[in-house]
Order: sequence, then C-alpha cells, then structure tokens
Amino acid sequence: MSERVALDISDRLATITLTQPPVNALDRHLVRELMEVLDKVRRSEEARAAVVTGGPKVFAAGGDVKEMLGWDYRKAVRDSGALGDACTALARLPMPVIAAINGFALGGGLELALAADLRVCAVNSKLGFPEILLGVIPGAGGTQRLPRVVGASRAKDLIFSGRMIGGQQALETGLVDHVVEPDEVLQKAKELAAPYLRGPALALRAAKEAIDRGLETSLEGGLELERGLFAGLFASEDRTIGMTSFVENGVGKAEFSGR
Repeated sequence: MSERVALDISDRLATITLTQPPVNALDRHLVRELMEVLDKVRRSEEARAAVVTGGPKVFAAGGDVKEMLGWDYRKAVRDSGALGDACTALARLPMPVIAAINGFALGGGLELALAADLRVCAVNSKLGFPEILLGVIPGAGGTQRLPRVVGASRAKDLIFSGRMIGGQQALETGLVDHVVEPDEVLQKAKELAAPYLRGPALALRAAKEAIDRGLETSLEGGLELERGLFAGLFASEDRTIGMTSFVENGVGKAEFSGR
C-alpha cells in the first residue's frame, strides 16, 4: 500500500504531510494512515510542535464522495466517525499544532485544519464547507469547531451557503491567522512553530489543555482546571529553570529542558 501520509520529525518539529494525489481526498485509507502517524507524533519524545500540510498544491479537498455515495444509514453510523476521530486526535496532540494550507481546504479538509491550534493559508487558497450542497452537513467537527473559531453567525453563513472563501476573507473572518504567498506557506508555519521547539514543553501542553478543555466547561470549572494545571507545573524542571533565569537574568533568557 502506498504511503498516503508522510511524517518527518527533525529538530523537534513534526511535519505531517498528506500525500494522496490528486487532491488528498480523505478516504478511509488516508484517514487510517493519518491516525497511525498522529499516534507516532503523540508518543514521540522529540517532537515539541507539529505542522500539518497537504503540500504546495492542495491541503485536502474533503472526504471521498464516491466512497460515501454507496453508504446507507447503518454504514454512515458505523464509518462516519473515523475522520472526526482523526481530527480529535490532531487537536489533542500535547503540543502546538499549525496547519499550513495551500489550495483547497474543503469539507473534511477544513475540519482537519480547524483541529490545529493556528492556521496559515495562501492568499489564493479556497476554504469552505460544501456539504450542504450535497444534502448533508459537516460531520467531522465542522459545526462545532468553526463557531468556536469564528462565532456562530459567521459559521452559519459558511455552512448554510456551502460557499468558498479566499485567503484574505478567511483572515478577516478569523478562520485563519496568517495569509501569505503560496510559496511561503510552509515556511511561515515553521516560523510560527520555531519558538515552541525549545520552549517549556510541559507548560505549553498545560496551556493548551487549559484553553481547550476550559472551552468545554463552565467558567468555574475552567478556573479550577487552570489552578490544578498551574500548580502541577511546580513539579517540573522547566518551572525552576524559568523562574531562576527570570530572577537572575530577566525575562526571555531561560534555556528550557522540556522536563
């Protein structure tokens, strides 16, 4: 079986690349390989941040409609959760994750990008949720993650209409965080990841957990979660390094161990 998802871990950065031509259709084979790759990243002792990309031409043009055309209700119930599980696995990587988007990021492709912590796209990219035009709705997290990123009204506009938007409009709506020229997308994503590669890994993990899990609970519950994670970091080597460096040398001079 050909490789549909490539993984490179070097200099503490995990680069995950979808490699299924022509448009990185998220069929069951690619999704299965993606889950395997995400598990490797999660278990890696080297990776401190991750970039997910579809290469220079297309991020991912969504699920394989031809594959889904023959589904009935029972098969949809059984099989439709696989991509959602992959998106959740990406979102739960214990490190900062950045999506580098060239070309199309549609349907399941955009759901995958939304599972990242930050998104960079090319100015000529096209993003959207066309599912409504097929008589269905996003089924791998789009109706839940999109409103958390852009707000309910903007999410409804995109999902109800099925329309695509370009990179600049995606930036203006808050769907992406940076827009650059097509040949600069991956480099920009790596530049964003660079400060995390030698940062306090446990504190970054705790910050991500506090924000993501806090959004799923009440303010009171989130504050309690934050307090517990804050206190837990006093058992880390990096807390000692960071505070000692601050007292002796000022802010931003610490060299963290990641422990």
